[in-house]
Amino acid sequence: MGFGGATLHTLKLAAVPSTSIFRPLSKSPTLHRLSLQRYHPLPLLARPLSLPSLSTLQSTPTAAVASTSDKVGKPQWKAAIDFKWIRDNREDVAANIKNRNSNANLELVLELYEKMLSVQREVEQLRGERNVVANQMKGKLEPSQRQKLIEEGKNLKEGLASLEEDLLRLTDELQQEAQCIPNMTHPDVPIGEEECSVLRKTVGSPREFAFPIKDHLQLGKELDLFNFDAAAEVSGSKFYYLKNEAVMLEMALVNWTLSEVTRRGFIPLTTPEIVRSSVVEKCGFQPRGENTQVYSIEGTDQCLIGTAEIPVGGIHMDSILPESSLPLKYVAHSHCFRTEAGAAGAATRGLYRVHQFNKVEMFILCRPEDSDMYLGELIGIEEDLFSSLGFHFKTLDMASADLGAPAFRKFDVEAWMPGLERYGEISSASNCTDYQSRRLGIRYRSSEPSTSINQKKGKSNAPTQFVHTLNATACAVPRMIICLLENYQQVDGSVVIPEPLRPFMGGLQCITSKSK
Repeated sequence: MGFGGATLHTLKLAAVPSTSIFRPLSKSPTLHRLSLQRYHPLPLLARPLSLPSLSTLQSTPTAAVASTSDKVGKPQWKAAIDFKWIRDNREDVAANIKNRNSNANLELVLELYEKMLSVQREVEQLRGERNVVANQMKGKLEPSQRQKLIEEGKNLKEGLASLEEDLLRLTDELQQEAQCIPNMTHPDVPIGEEECSVLRKTVGSPREFAFPIKDHLQLGKELDLFNFDAAAEVSGSKFYYLKNEAVMLEMALVNWTLSEVTRRGFIPLTTPEIVRSSVVEKCGFQPRGENTQVYSIEGTDQCLIGTAEIPVGGIHMDSILPESSLPLKYVAHSHCFRTEAGAAGAATRGLYRVHQFNKVEMFILCRPEDSDMYLGELIGIEEDLFSSLGFHFKTLDMASADLGAPAFRKFDVEAWMPGLERYGEISSASNCTDYQSRRLGIRYRSSEPSTSINQKKGKSNAPTQFVHTLNATACAVPRMIICLLENYQQVDGSVVIPEPLRPFMGGLQCITSKSK
């Protein structure tokens, strides 16, 4: 559809099948340990394996590469996964997959890995034989001998080409399956479903009201702050218009949060809100499938972001950072877009679960030995922000089944929402260790002097390591508005503005009915 010379892309879901609690991480298990390599796109290889390699592969009872009709989806990128470590720690990895309710197929990964090793050995053997033949042809030979070597070399070349193609195909399938394996889990994380999460801290207590409580929907209607009906006609369900003081309140929350976090040494950012699908995947999110939370742009390899964590994580993609630059601390403001697939019911009404919203996100890149400490710092910032607004909330160490694939450990903050008569999640903080950096290709090099005699002056040739990444929500605007309206409502129907936000709202102290 054309509009002013531009093309409007249709958004749609891609229908593709589918005490101190912080301890050093130095002794914690890490899933991915290979050094990163630069990978280049390879052609899709859908041909059957050659007969020599098939005979080798079929010696395993449950062959993963089954028939000539099987086709392997080519990964757009490759993560630096240590398959040997997975094989050597298969029991721990299997238990972790089970504890996190992951659909990863560890047995298939290990099976493909062994087959890949077998084909690699065949490839190396044929390469050696080819080199022997090439060396033999350098000397003086009888015509018959030379012809025999030429034929032998030709056969070796054809066999090697076929095996190398098989190896690429197996490598792609192995990579595709292994990328589904989640990060390992901190040993202190409670095992089980969400209800097994452990309370870390409680701040404040629920406010006692001497009058009937209204929820944010009723308050918004009476104070003329929202319009859900018009948004439903324009955009569909779970969209909204903010009006009047609600607009000022949204801007105040964003600006106040940015001000508070930047004074703690974070670099403020605004980010792209459309990113490549591969970057979404590298950050541990699934841009395709029936239950995806990601909006894909039809006809492109791009998606709308569900969190600024994704574009911020991509800033240093495929780079080697000097150790002296770490930690890198960012605070990013962006719009976020989520399909909220499967979300329904009274508990999600109003602003609680919507398709588009403003959010301020914190993101840290650091040395591995420091990530546990910075997780504590992020949680502390969240708790300081919510305490200064007078919220009653609790912080939870989330159970294993509630962790997303990238998270080594995650803490959620749930605030009391009196109109909804329950606690609602307003923030989370996660340590993703090197899960994302091994996919994004973000490494750092030690600044310690090298003892190598071949080192160039002023240059460090120390080995590189993957950084650890952490993320935390500083302000998810819609849920903050819910908390503010419902907790600060007054008997006359007005809503008091918390003092920290007043300078960002032109000194406004109270939202009152327009009819008064």
